[in-house]
Amino acid sequence: MLTFGITIVRHGETEWNKKGLLQGQAIDSSLSDIGMQQAEAAGKYLKDVKFTNVFVSDMARARQTCEAIVKHNSSCSGLEIVTDPSLKERSFGSAEGGLVVDMKNMATAAGQSWLDFTPPGGETIEQMKMRIKEFLEHLFQRMVADHCRPGQRETGMPEGALAGKPDDGTRDVPAHALVVSHGALIRVAMRYLVDELKCPLPQGLDMSHVIALCPNTGICRFIFTVTKGDAGVTLSAIRCVFINRCEHI
Repeated sequence: MLTFGITIVRHGETEWNKKGLLQGQAIDSSLSDIGMQQAEAAGKYLKDVKFTNVFVSDMARARQTCEAIVKHNSSCSGLEIVTDPSLKERSFGSAEGGLVVDMKNMATAAGQSWLDFTPPGGETIEQMKMRIKEFLEHLFQRMVADHCRPGQRETGMPEGALAGKPDDGTRDVPAHALVVSHGALIRVAMRYLVDELKCPLPQGLDMSHVIALCPNTGICRFIFTVTKGDAGVTLSAIRCVFINRCEHI
């Protein structure tokens, strides 16, 4: 059995974000000046949080954000930064490069919620959930391989109220992964964790927080307990610590 934390950070602002345009996968934009400042601020906010693993999308805006965070964090010195394409942004198909509001209008015309709408040629929500599921399975296996040792003392799920600190929920957790990704993917991941993995929400949070778009360099944190058995690595427990924290910006 292994209990570990996952801290998920959205990339910093790009010029496309600033203009309300959809980047998706086809537009591999870099951070704006403000985005770099946000990434630096996230790095300083998380500088004393201990990480044992780092995973990042293969897109430039996420990699730049991850580099800024890792640069400020002494625990990340020497860690392998695992670039994972499954963490990249959603493909918005024909809507990429256009205004976000135009996609919302397309969804309205189709009689659908824009959160569930798939533009022509785009990636469906179910396809995104499959990407998230596959990433989590890979992450669970990697965390167990890196941090489970024979005879290791089991650690339980940490409890207690938040103290408003950058390391909330992770002080007694033996392993902790930093994950840097994108707004649409993070939003679907939050829904997947709550709806499908049945993660309870802490007091003060409800579904409006789960479906809200994570702000640039917003931070989400979850604690997982997994068990390794004959059937492989399985999820035993999950706890949400916070969603879309942005005190640093």
